[in-house]
Amino acid sequence: MTFTKFAVPVALMGCLVIAGVSAKDLLFPNMTPDKGTWDKPHGSLGEKAKTTWSTTTMAAGVDGKPLPGKTITVVGEIVDVSCYLQLGKHGTKHRDCGQKCIRNGMPVGLLQKDGTLYLLIDEEHDQRRDGLTAFRQAAVDNMAYVMEVNGTLSEVAGQKAIFVRGFVKK
Repeated sequence: MTFTKFAVPVALMGCLVIAGVSAKDLLFPNMTPDKGTWDKPHGSLGEKAKTTWSTTTMAAGVDGKPLPGKTITVVGEIVDVSCYLQLGKHGTKHRDCGQKCIRNGMPVGLLQKDGTLYLLIDEEHDQRRDGLTAFRQAAVDNMAYVMEVNGTLSEVAGQKAIFVRGFVKK
């Protein structure tokens, strides 16, 4: 097996490899966050839900039925998905850039210690759609910190998203 020294994706027996690191591993583990650890997160984002989906998500679903989901709590680093997937960047050294990206609409992610990456999205459908949530600002404030995130997990065709509840503007 030969790897290049450049960050070029290479298909290897069905597994994505970037600069010799499989997609199951944390890219650039030396780019560490300065707040929170995997064992002791800096803080928590999202309310622990009593139901899988909010009433607005239920109502917005096709025939009133959103896709299946399950409530979870996951620990990981808040990242800018675009810079992580394109450049492998995360951690404190990337905080300022990540904050700019999130402010300007790039997707928010949660990066687990094992390299699993979740997309983070506000859960409440109508309020999210209408710009009435403050989740994006919470992500900016906690960029590059290891946090505990509560939400509803939805998986479609290998894509993983956690829908985070509790950020509706008052």
